[in-house]
Amino acid sequence: MTLLQLTNDVAPVFTGFEELQKISSKIFLRLLIDLVSVFVLVRFIYYPIYKHRELFFTYFIFNIVIFLICFLLNKVELSMGAAFGLFAVFSMLRYKTEEIAIKDMTYLFLVIALGLVSAVTKVKDTADSIECLFLVGINATVLLITYLLESNLFMKKEVVKTILYENIEMIRAGKEAELLEDLKLRTGFNVHRYSIYKIDFLKDAAQIKVYYYEN
Repeated sequence: MTLLQLTNDVAPVFTGFEELQKISSKIFLRLLIDLVSVFVLVRFIYYPIYKHRELFFTYFIFNIVIFLICFLLNKVELSMGAAFGLFAVFSMLRYKTEEIAIKDMTYLFLVIALGLVSAVTKVKDTADSIECLFLVGINATVLLITYLLESNLFMKKEVVKTILYENIEMIRAGKEAELLEDLKLRTGFNVHRYSIYKIDFLKDAAQIKVYYYEN
């Protein structure tokens, strides 16, 4: 009788340990897929184009935090609507100390999305290995589309630069063509359009955004 009781007490312990081991292997495998995806996105797509190393830490931390929160909440039946609500809250965060470019914010959106997808993607009635393959396929599709859009395969890549222009006399109606030619001459870029951002008549200068295509 005593032996039977001990066996019954030990069985739940082994069951709980096996369940913990299963969850741990699942979270580490999904986290590995997630981190590899973010590394490829940031190191091989984002960095070669924009050369901003200071945002690496931000991208990886945001991604890992989103992944862990969504994965853990998903274990308590987090609905997809609640997960996307959490994603929306994080994606709307802004840093008050400095401006973040639209492209940088887009990549922040992408790393958050990868963390969310890696954490909550499920395929019903399939093995964990099939779920992971499906997840790899989704992340690879996102990376491929991002790479193609950033490349020059579909359209020329337009570059924007803001310059300080001191020849205020050229900023008049009717001198658009002359101003464009002067901008080409001064910058050395094949500027095809421009927009006047700010005019300072006290300093006789203007901030102008010039647009040109990369070779």
